[in-house]
Amino acid sequence: MARIPYPDTSAPALAPLVERIRRERGGKLLNLYRMLLHSPPLAQGWLGLFTAIRQQGELPERARELAIMRIAVLNGADYEFRAHVPFALAAGLDHTQLEALKAGETPAGLTAADRAVLAYTDAMTRSVRVPDDVFAAVRATFPERQLVELTATVGGYNLVSRFLEALQVDHD
Repeated sequence: MARIPYPDTSAPALAPLVERIRRERGGKLLNLYRMLLHSPPLAQGWLGLFTAIRQQGELPERARELAIMRIAVLNGADYEFRAHVPFALAAGLDHTQLEALKAGETPAGLTAADRAVLAYTDAMTRSVRVPDDVFAAVRATFPERQLVELTATVGGYNLVSRFLEALQVDHD
C-alpha cells in the first residue's frame, strides 16, 4: 500500500494534465502518474522527460529496455520490472533472458552491445562513477546521441525506481 494517498485525479484543475498523460501513455493513468499528480508541475516535467526517453530517442529499444530491466532488479523495483516486461519482449528480449535478469544473472545469448549496456548500467546504478574501460565499451558501441540517451535512460530510470520504492507506489 502506498505510503501516502493518491490525489483526487478528477479535480477540474488536473483534467488537462490527466488527459495528456492518458493520451501519451496508451489511455492509462498508471499509479506512478497518479502519485506524481500531487505536484502537477513535477508530473508534467516527468511526462516530458520520459516521453523523450522512451518515444523520441534514437537509442535502440533493446538497449533501453535492457537497461531499464537491470535497474529495476538492482534497485528492487518490482513495479518497474513488471511494467516493462511487455516493452522488453517487444524489443527482442525473451522470457528466459528476463528471468535470468530478474534472478540477478547475466542472460545467455547477449551481444557485445548488450553486455556493454549492462556493465554501464551496473556502474552508473551501483557506484555512479563509470570506469574508463566500461565507458570505452559503450563509446565504441553507440554514437554520441545514443550514448547520451543511454546515460539519460539509466539516470532517469534510477529516479523512477527510487520514487516508486520510497513511496511504495502500488502495482497497477
